[in-house]
Amino acid sequence: MIDSLFPARAGVHLSRLLAVMMSRHLLCVALLLLLLTSLQPQPAASARRRYDSIFSFGDSFTDTGNKPIVFAWYSVFNPVMRPPYGMTFFGHPTGHTTDGRLILDLIAQGLGLPFVPPSLAPNGSFRQGANFAVAGATTVDAEFYHSRGIPGGPSNSSSKFPLNTSLNVQLEWFESLKPSLCGTAQGCKKFFGRSLFFVGEFGVNDYHLSLKKLTLQQVRSLIVPNVIKTISMAIQRLIKHGATSLVVPGVIPSGCSPPVLTFFADRARPADYDPRTGCLREINELGKYHKLPFTTPNHNSLLKDALHELRAKHPHVRIIYTDFFGPIMEMVESPRKFGFRDDVLMVCCGGRGKYNYNESVACGDQDASACK
Repeated sequence: MIDSLFPARAGVHLSRLLAVMMSRHLLCVALLLLLLTSLQPQPAASARRRYDSIFSFGDSFTDTGNKPIVFAWYSVFNPVMRPPYGMTFFGHPTGHTTDGRLILDLIAQGLGLPFVPPSLAPNGSFRQGANFAVAGATTVDAEFYHSRGIPGGPSNSSSKFPLNTSLNVQLEWFESLKPSLCGTAQGCKKFFGRSLFFVGEFGVNDYHLSLKKLTLQQVRSLIVPNVIKTISMAIQRLIKHGATSLVVPGVIPSGCSPPVLTFFADRARPADYDPRTGCLREINELGKYHKLPFTTPNHNSLLKDALHELRAKHPHVRIIYTDFFGPIMEMVESPRKFGFRDDVLMVCCGGRGKYNYNESVACGDQDASACK
């Protein structure tokens, strides 16, 4: 799931430990409760399904199979089409960056819809939805990072990452597909009015990439505002196409991410870690939502402010913010409460090391180890 920091060597994210350190079940429950109670019609209201299709944009949190196709374009090694990926639920690799289902899969099932197919799949049928997400995708266009030597310095300017799969690129794919779904303005308004849109999660890959070169303050001042602006503009673009129901997730606590913890292991001081969780405090502040006035910009607070403005501007549109940060922190702080071991900051499938993460070992390699 978090394959931006070292994209070519991401580990499998077993469905018992979402995003290398969190429970799939915890996030699924939170999002399913929100959607199935607030979006699904009550039995007495209508026997007809509320949504006829799902369209999704994002990264590995929602990618159902675009990653292998895109990585092949760039001749980049991709381990997700070999076991143990896909083995828990589907019985074979599917292109998901996990061994089980994604949140999106469970929501589709809960709404009575088929699994959302990857939009790049050849000969796909997309009348009931399409997934434009690509694992490792950034919010901001790839050129923004390459022109600044991110994630590497000038000597690494030829690096392929991030790949050209940003939010704007995914929107272009959607707009190319649109004529095959509806032919008139009125027809599109009706069709997309009965569709559920997922915009994200976006932001994690931007921040993890940027932290390899920029200071935390530079990420706050340069990257975070660009990410929020891009998400806001994307939502408005989708509304113009006819979207009336959009789900927009916030970001996870990056300071608890094993790749980030590994990267900063030789740089961080003991005081930089939260003694209760072992997470990096200041890195978590990039995403943490503050209910009180704050002086340093962070993703989730700024995103909620942007969504508030969009709701005021488009009162006929339902824009739902979903919190990934809080439930994950609850699991990290009290893992046994949710049936997990205490080592929730360990990668479930990866190389040897303090967090079971090794940049040079991909899940499925002979030297990789998986949790049980």
